[in-house]
Amino acid sequence: MNGHAFKEEDIRKTKDQPVLRRLLYLTGPYRPYLIAALLSALISVTLQLLAPVLIGRAIDYVIGPGEVYFADMAGVLIVLAVTIGISAIFQWILTFCTNKLTFYTVRDLRDITFSRLNVVPLKYIDTKTHGNIINTVVNDIDQVSDGLLQGFAQLFTGVVTILGTLGFMLSINIPIAFLVVVLTPLSFFVAGFISRRVSRKFKEQSMIRGELTGYINEMLGNQKIVKTFHYEDRAQVQFEEINERLHECGILAQFYSSLTNPCTRFVNGVVYAAVGIFGSLSAISGRLTVGQLSSFLSYANQYTKPFNEISGVITELQAAIASAKRIFAVIDEASEPDDSELIEEVECDGTVEACHVDFSYVPEKPLIEDFNLSVRAGQRIAIVGPTGCGKTTLINLLMRFYDVNAGRISVSGINIQDMKRSALRGMYGMVLQETWLFHGTVRENILYGRENASDEEMVAAAKAAHAHSFIERLPDGYDTVISEDGGNISQGQKQLLCIARIMLTKPPMLILDEATSNIDTRTELRIQKAFHKLMEGRTSFIVAHRLSTIKESDRILVMNAGRIIEQGTHEELLKKGGFYANLYNSQFAANS
Repeated sequence: MNGHAFKEEDIRKTKDQPVLRRLLYLTGPYRPYLIAALLSALISVTLQLLAPVLIGRAIDYVIGPGEVYFADMAGVLIVLAVTIGISAIFQWILTFCTNKLTFYTVRDLRDITFSRLNVVPLKYIDTKTHGNIINTVVNDIDQVSDGLLQGFAQLFTGVVTILGTLGFMLSINIPIAFLVVVLTPLSFFVAGFISRRVSRKFKEQSMIRGELTGYINEMLGNQKIVKTFHYEDRAQVQFEEINERLHECGILAQFYSSLTNPCTRFVNGVVYAAVGIFGSLSAISGRLTVGQLSSFLSYANQYTKPFNEISGVITELQAAIASAKRIFAVIDEASEPDDSELIEEVECDGTVEACHVDFSYVPEKPLIEDFNLSVRAGQRIAIVGPTGCGKTTLINLLMRFYDVNAGRISVSGINIQDMKRSALRGMYGMVLQETWLFHGTVRENILYGRENASDEEMVAAAKAAHAHSFIERLPDGYDTVISEDGGNISQGQKQLLCIARIMLTKPPMLILDEATSNIDTRTELRIQKAFHKLMEGRTSFIVAHRLSTIKESDRILVMNAGRIIEQGTHEELLKKGGFYANLYNSQFAANS
């Protein structure tokens, strides 16, 4: 078992813990990098803090005109050079380990998030804008990388610097060190006051950015529809409205965050000035040497500098935590119910039965009520009806993309909720109206459902789907690379490849959901012949709006408002002169 699966299971158990702790948990497998980074930071900062002491000693060897102890000063300067060199080496180790820790952790976080998207119920994907999901997997995780994990080393280094400089200052002069400590809370007060406002604005900014990404994805994915309906201007107006909200929120977020650094720098300036004044008075009175004053001023500057860096890191942390919450919301989403203990192998005889099935996507809006259906092996069942009557919903229930609210659906006498989803879905070959091809060769796309098939089987499936001839005309035949979503071939050709993919799997049952809607009439007739051969001996469900494609079905189910209102053969339903006859005649009125 790989580490990713282990961490994914356990990270969900930390659901009630703070976001920061959950992110630190993800660093567990890479703890050596974390420990090495912390040790390197400690050593590097300690050596950096030693430098002002050495510089102060070197200054004290300059007594006055003609009174410079060059030999003693040279020894101090050699030690100073070695100290700076070793500090630089450990600074490099710190950066290396931090980058390794960050890259590995973010890689796992992205893997886990994408893995969750593969196991969440289809309802989750259907109810979220795809652009928003993409924004979470890509942009939000990048924000976590940049703002939280990368800033961790800077935060730790800053804290060590503060504590170290305070210790050195106390060793030099306690009263002046006490003065620095007294003035320090001003920085915390200013940074805390600003960060509370920054947190709210960055959270709001993250949400609006996700909305904007979703809208852009929606418009780009449907450009033909946008242009067909001359929606460009309206799309631009809506985009500008969302973009303006993001702009206004971003301005406020950046305004508050940009206040942090100058405000804390002002406080730091006050601290430095106070140290300079009181230190000078102490030096005049003989309580400090000039070298010690130089060291003290250097420490006062180093002491206040991390507050600026930490305040900047805190600003980034606010944005990163807001993004991390969105990521963990995906990770914490409930999976489909576990089916590992259910029936894995079912001898499919092609019988399907639905008994008193109720289903609705939204509880207050019933869709399918008291639905009953009995299908014998090898029957061809056509499902027709007006838009929204429940045709596609029935297919979703047969495939268990959604589970029924009441009643049961059985295949081969077994309740489909008692068998693994993979076992159930493996019984069906499904061709949808919406084609799906991925970036890869024609060969890879056809073999998607059965990777171990031979070339002869693949070509036979392509020929049966009437796709072989056009594939041969492509520049590289079956090795032609298809662009993302098949953009370099026609819609009809994409559908033919999808049909060839299913023909290669030879499933015991078929679902054809408007499978020939994007194919010209001549090709459709050839495809119908191929389907006729493919459906021999197989239970088939055919969803169609074009009623001419279902005349030869063994039974036609006429659905309306989630119920079967008529059923029979094509001729029987026409003779009844009911709902189906009206639908059929309305499609062919122009030819009658």
